[in-house]
Amino acid sequence: MFSSLLKGTSRVLNSLPSQCRVCHAWPAQPICETCVSRFAQPQPRCETCALPVPPHIRRCGACVKTPAPLDACLTAVAYAFPWSDLIVDYKFHNNPGLANAFALLLRSTPWVEPALDAANLVLTMPLSRQRLQTRGFNQALLLAHRLAPDKTNTRLLLRIKDTPAQSSLKRAERLDSLKDAFAVDPLLVAQLKGARVVLVDDVMTSGASLFCAARTLRAAGAAHITGLVIARTE
Repeated sequence: MFSSLLKGTSRVLNSLPSQCRVCHAWPAQPICETCVSRFAQPQPRCETCALPVPPHIRRCGACVKTPAPLDACLTAVAYAFPWSDLIVDYKFHNNPGLANAFALLLRSTPWVEPALDAANLVLTMPLSRQRLQTRGFNQALLLAHRLAPDKTNTRLLLRIKDTPAQSSLKRAERLDSLKDAFAVDPLLVAQLKGARVVLVDDVMTSGASLFCAARTLRAAGAAHITGLVIARTE
């Protein structure tokens, strides 16, 4: 009964008029169609790390030289105005309601719907217990539940080591801090054998965290891994 009440309340809240968080148009969705059209135009990106590339180029030079551990990497937007401010608000200012708007933005991004449809599992970058207590919720998990609730698994990929915020570290320090940070639950590892996985996070910066988690999943038997993020730094 309580679950049904929550779902009903969520539907009512989502149907209420609101103000666009970017241009302040009223009434509108939290991110209106005009702002999405203006600030979320698709652009050519490397298919395995999502960095911008010239038209008709599939992979960036770095991924040609050293292939990324992801089979595909998809992002909706660049980590720039207005998305950077909205993501900070989402993660750090107790605004989990923005997950609905971000999920809609991702579903409107080329190749995201096919990736979700083809996936056997949708996993999220797990937070350490300390980080979860500080933040109050896992922003990637909330997003995954909006994208594919029936495929989202919250127990398979584990974070077994707390690490400093990656934004505060240099690339070499990020790689070193993430060593042995992730693991797969040994009681659930059979679910990964031959599976197609979508790995969800909010922002991709250097790719160190996503790549480390992807290597862990690959070693456990995942056959195909797609990274999916709201925004990619450039």
